[in-house]
Amino acid sequence: MPYRLIRPETLKSAVVFASPHSGRYYPAAFLAASQLDAMTIRSSEDAFVDLLIEDAPRLGAPLLLGNVPRAFVDFNRSHDELDPALVEGVRRVAHNPRVTSGLGVIPRVVANGRAIYRGKLSLEEAHERINACWHPYHTALEELLRAQRAAFGKAILIDCHSMPHEAIAGSSRGKRFTPEVVLGDRFGASAHSDIVAQIETAFRAEGLRVSRNTPFAGAYITQQYGRPGHHQHCVQVELDRSLYMDEARLELKPDFAAIQRMMSRIMAKIVDIGRGTDLPVAAE
Repeated sequence: MPYRLIRPETLKSAVVFASPHSGRYYPAAFLAASQLDAMTIRSSEDAFVDLLIEDAPRLGAPLLLGNVPRAFVDFNRSHDELDPALVEGVRRVAHNPRVTSGLGVIPRVVANGRAIYRGKLSLEEAHERINACWHPYHTALEELLRAQRAAFGKAILIDCHSMPHEAIAGSSRGKRFTPEVVLGDRFGASAHSDIVAQIETAFRAEGLRVSRNTPFAGAYITQQYGRPGHHQHCVQVELDRSLYMDEARLELKPDFAAIQRMMSRIMAKIVDIGRGTDLPVAAE
């Protein structure tokens, strides 16, 4: 199964938590086709984000987790973002910076531009992956959000990711602070400002440094599912990996349980945003 869906015993909120990039099931055939070692191929993975947010169902919100890794299929890309430099038979179309950089729906590279494959993939293989993994994940997500709108009149998707500390520190040189959390709402297009403000307050209350939309404003999922005018909001959350893990070794830090408890407190406040019917209904 390309995803796991964990539902709460009692649904209490319009909020849905998701982690599309924390999957760590690497098919043997995929590893055999790659020129990368077992550690390097995981460098694009949002390692352990699923553990950070595993308390969501206990708090009353559904939790959707990708099982397959981002290096295999990227759920945060459109199904048609195929890379002609990787997939045979794909014609070059309008310039897409994500695809050009090797980060299409079937990625050509992992972090730092390291090539995954020795050669190209067939178009048939690419379509098989998309049909087996991408479509089931997005079908499940669409159905979840539809059910939330039916139950609460609204849906709030919290799309959870992680960011390398080096990348965020580099982008913040010369600025007042390096953010530990980046909230992406596509500059106000994917969620009502009141919802984003309340989410930001929940993180700041734990002493975390928060920025909005810089350097991550949200990608396909935020763009596709953030429709405030239709009572559906999406906020991308990027967490600094150095908060909870040793990035070089891909190991949890000794104080991971404390960070996990902090995230549970933050999620409880976010779940509260989705209770009742007094949520904003349209973008400003």
